[in-house]
Amino acid sequence: MLVFSVALTGCSSNEEAPEGEEPAEGEEPAEEGSEGGEIVLGFIGPLTGDYSIYGETSRQGVDLALEEINAAGGVLGKTLVLKPYDTKGDKTEAVNAYNRLRDNDGMVAFLGGTISGETLAIKELAVADGMPVLSPTATHLDITPNAPNVFRACFTDPYQGQTAAVFAAENLGAETAAIMYNTTDAYSEGLATSFEAKFGEFGEVTTVEGYTQADADFRTLLTKIADTNPDVLYLPDYYAKAGQILSQVEELGLDMPVIGPDGYDGIEEDYADVAEGVYFTNHFAKTDDSEIVQNFIANYEAKWDRSPTALAALGYDAAYIMAEAIEKAGSTDGEAIVTALADTEINGVTGHIVFDENGDPQKSISIIQLVDGELILADKVSVE
Repeated sequence: MLVFSVALTGCSSNEEAPEGEEPAEGEEPAEEGSEGGEIVLGFIGPLTGDYSIYGETSRQGVDLALEEINAAGGVLGKTLVLKPYDTKGDKTEAVNAYNRLRDNDGMVAFLGGTISGETLAIKELAVADGMPVLSPTATHLDITPNAPNVFRACFTDPYQGQTAAVFAAENLGAETAAIMYNTTDAYSEGLATSFEAKFGEFGEVTTVEGYTQADADFRTLLTKIADTNPDVLYLPDYYAKAGQILSQVEELGLDMPVIGPDGYDGIEEDYADVAEGVYFTNHFAKTDDSEIVQNFIANYEAKWDRSPTALAALGYDAAYIMAEAIEKAGSTDGEAIVTALADTEINGVTGHIVFDENGDPQKSISIIQLVDGELILADKVSVE
């Protein structure tokens, strides 16, 4: 059985990237295929563009784990090689990258996608192929159902949306809530729906307002929300867009607690001033003093010269889960790996991970708050 290691050595190979594509920055090209001494794992995510923080940090977590695993002898006596592609957050790019990984790069298993939209875009292809899929970070509900070969390391959107509602009602004492969400993003929409349904068990949702990714002026929507005088605002989106909105919340002088999702992870880097005091659901807390968490943080910071996000922790856990499943399968046969994945259980950085019948882990959720520019653990909440 594989164990979490603290080694920080790596490996490389020299084959050129497929024509028309370049390896992601910081990656050396992998030898094509998984014959001989290598096992190729595919990875897709937004490594440039608006969502690049998510793809970049998730990949960095995977990279760290693979270095540790390879330094400890690899899997089945072979070296694990990551083949990453940049989707720029675009669904068509995601499909093209998946096809290239499958057809040209000899991918044995797939660690992706990073965000929900790109993962949903490749789901049917992966199911038809029987490809072992483990997304570190895609939280949309529709990713795993009717897909026996698709798993994830993160909790689902409905689960975190419901948890946010429970936290708002039981911890913050909110009796009313407003919701503001991105109508052009499946992640944001799914979270809004689950929060609204769950909060209705505790109190009243005063208004639900929608915007698009292209929108830049949110003052009219925010004024409508303020007119309903909610006890809390639920604003589920990725932090780049949420930061724009929070800037206008501050500009208008609105005073209400704001709760967001795991997409806020990293918000302190660019929007610390306007996001002061916000809460968000997340997968782990850097203030957790357990040995596995603190070792991961130390090793990640030593390698990347930055503090890890939750998506980095999920990428790290996902790599270990996939490696454990391949080792347990005893081969690189896709069907055998899928069977092994369903039975894999590890104690990871983001918690104890065991999969349910849908390929989803059930975990407690950390509630993080931004205080004086630092992310602190406010509470841990579970939904029964």
